[in-house]
Amino acid sequence: MTPLGHCRLILTRHAKSDWDDPTLPDHDRPLNGRGRRSARALGDWLASRGYDPEEVLCSSALRTRQTWDCVAQAVFETRPDLRIEPALYQAAPETMLQVLRTATVPTVMMIGHNPGIAAFAAMLPARPPLDPQFRSYPTAATLVVDFQADSWAEIEPGQGSLRDFVRLDGRS
Repeated sequence: MTPLGHCRLILTRHAKSDWDDPTLPDHDRPLNGRGRRSARALGDWLASRGYDPEEVLCSSALRTRQTWDCVAQAVFETRPDLRIEPALYQAAPETMLQVLRTATVPTVMMIGHNPGIAAFAAMLPARPPLDPQFRSYPTAATLVVDFQADSWAEIEPGQGSLRDFVRLDGRS
């Protein structure tokens, strides 16, 4: 792997999903209108701050893939590679860390699910955000955390520097 020196993770919980069809398997639930709006707003927020992912590690669930599809409508400087990772569906924090350690580019976006993503987010930065909802990691919540490392394989919990945290609910 090429030495990176600096790694940035954009960690996103999928946007709000639709619960209208109770017969639909959890894995196949789509986003609802609010979720689509918040995911598009998240893409605009990321692009406006120059948080351009080079690779997206996305759970195989429909709602995570649709979250990325809406985020990707933003005008980013680069078009990231999308990797659908079945292991991220309902993943524990340890699994999320294992998947992240396989990344090969400096800026990675990971899209996953609670409760694992909330626990994963809490263990990454040396100091978590002061936001009162950070621990619950609501839908479309996104943490941006930087690491001083030559590769993602070197990343350890508690070594990240908080860059940003945002919650976009899509209600407007």
